[in-house]
Amino acid sequence: MVADVPVGVLLSGGVDSSLIVGLLAQAGQKDLNTFSIGFEAVNGEQGDEFKYSDIVARHFGTRHHKIFVAGRELLESLPGTIGAMSEPMVSYDNVGFYLLSREVTKQVKVVQSGQGADEVFAGYHWYPALVGSGDPVADYARAFMDRDHRRYAAHVAPEYVQEDYALALIEEQMSRPGADAPVDRALRLDTTVMLVDDPVKRVDNMTMAWGLEARVPFLDHELVELAARVPARHKLRAGGKGVLKDVARQVIPAEVIDRPKGYFPVPALKYLDGPFLDLARDALHAQAARERGLFRPEYVEALLAEPTAHITPLRGSELWQVAQLELWLQAVGA
Repeated sequence: MVADVPVGVLLSGGVDSSLIVGLLAQAGQKDLNTFSIGFEAVNGEQGDEFKYSDIVARHFGTRHHKIFVAGRELLESLPGTIGAMSEPMVSYDNVGFYLLSREVTKQVKVVQSGQGADEVFAGYHWYPALVGSGDPVADYARAFMDRDHRRYAAHVAPEYVQEDYALALIEEQMSRPGADAPVDRALRLDTTVMLVDDPVKRVDNMTMAWGLEARVPFLDHELVELAARVPARHKLRAGGKGVLKDVARQVIPAEVIDRPKGYFPVPALKYLDGPFLDLARDALHAQAARERGLFRPEYVEALLAEPTAHITPLRGSELWQVAQLELWLQAVGA
């Protein structure tokens, strides 16, 4: 909280950001600014988690700012979001953090975020699958990856298909000494590789696009080092993050802790329709895309024919993933 300007909190309504708010309140912070964002529901899928962030904001009496983004505003913000990416990033929450940062910077210049808790305290669904695993490389790849190399090879043009670098990276990381149990190997991989190259980079890109400084207390090195010494069984309890939830029960309302695990929902980018589908179609049919020839034409046409049918195991839209990659390539003039 040390800063020359007021510090706020990005409050999603999940355990991690809620616990940050609760601990700050315990430490005597008053009139804390908290921020949540939500989008329009699409295809029956809710686009916000205001229900839970409201509980925390009321409980601790924060100055809570709820930012609702209509579909048109979301669409208009996509070029700016893609332009802020230092590299292609397919997660839906890119635009969420981009728009959230735009609004937050009108109130504060520094925010705290709950990034990192899932990787440090085992909050993801693939960790239980590794308990007692006889083949942690295969089990991790099966649970974590959106598509295997065989599916990748069926999606991109033959000249872009080489060896399976993704699986080779997992094998290399899992074989390093210093972690015996498969779960601990996965936690080390996620904390040192995936976290750095995906969630942290994503938040850094989107917040700095608006001159907003994001701080991540769950990645304080002393906390990360302590968590690494905690046996995995304590982290895996209670559906993941068990030891963290034990702490949270002393601080924040139980209904926030015992809720189903959430994520950053932007359903308009998951179930593409209307102008969002037009944007994807235009990008994938553009001359630059045709000349690049990255994706197999039959794969692209199959996605466009059934835009809501191709949802990956990690709840991503294959159509949005390929469209956003192509949009980024066109934005940088590749």
